[in-house]
Amino acid sequence: MSNELTQQAFDALYEELKQYREDFLSQAEKPLLLDLLLFYDSMNWFRQSMDQKDMSEEVLSDSFQYLMDEFLEILYRKEISPMDPSDRFDRSRHRAVKVTPSSSPEDNEKVARVLKRGFLRGTQVLRPEEVEILRASEEQS
Repeated sequence: MSNELTQQAFDALYEELKQYREDFLSQAEKPLLLDLLLFYDSMNWFRQSMDQKDMSEEVLSDSFQYLMDEFLEILYRKEISPMDPSDRFDRSRHRAVKVTPSSSPEDNEKVARVLKRGFLRGTQVLRPEEVEILRASEEQS
C-alpha cells in the first residue's frame, strides 16, 4: 500500500511541476507575443492605408519606415540589435555568401555589400551578417 501512496504522491508532484513549467513559459513569452500582436495591428493599418490608394509615395515610404522602426523596437526590448556596419570581413560576425574578384590587393576581404543584416543579442552574435566580399587574385596578394 505504501508503494501505491508513494506513486500517487509522485504523480501529483510531477503534474504540479509540469503546470508550473507551462505557466512559467507562458508568462515569459507573453510580453513578446503582445508586442507581436501590436505589430500585427500596425501592419493591418498599413495594408488598409495602401488599399485606400490615397497615400503619396513619400507617405507610403514614411509609413513603411515606421513599421521597420516599430519592429526594431520590439527587438531592442529583447536585447537584440542590428550589427554596426563594418567594411572589413570578420569571420566571427560575417558569413561570406558571395565573392567578387578585385584587382586591388587593398580590397582583399573588404565587404562589398551586405546581403542580410546581422543581429546581436547583447554582445553575442544571434545571426551573422551575410555579405559579399572582395577577393584579390593570388598573384596580387
